[in-house]
Amino acid sequence: MRILGLDIGDRTIGVAVSDPLGFTAQGITTIRRKSVDKDLEELKKICDEYSVESIVAGLPKNMNGTLGPQSEKVMNFCDSIKEHIKLPINMWDERLTTVAAHRAMLEADLSRAKRKKIVDKMAAIYILQGYLDSIAKK
Repeated sequence: MRILGLDIGDRTIGVAVSDPLGFTAQGITTIRRKSVDKDLEELKKICDEYSVESIVAGLPKNMNGTLGPQSEKVMNFCDSIKEHIKLPINMWDERLTTVAAHRAMLEADLSRAKRKKIVDKMAAIYILQGYLDSIAKK
């Protein structure tokens, strides 16, 4: 049972996928956003290639837990994913995932240029791994 993890931004979408048993998350790619149709096409290809059964998308909440304009954009895009790809989508609180991704890359001593290229993919890994850990505890 593979699950796809997404970190959806205005310019990019970080993508991660679980291992077949649903224990660990691995980064796949960062999609450079072009248009909703092209983005959905790219995600559909990935879902087909990895036999994905469900999707987890990071929901960018404000630090006080409220939803802001970016949350609305993400939820609208997730509605488009549901219509186009027809897989169940779970939303996951992504607060501080990008911060954690940056911290991990700094500790790994990656250059600023390398960090910029993979930060969204790393954030997708953190989103998916958090979700996988939460369902493993149930």
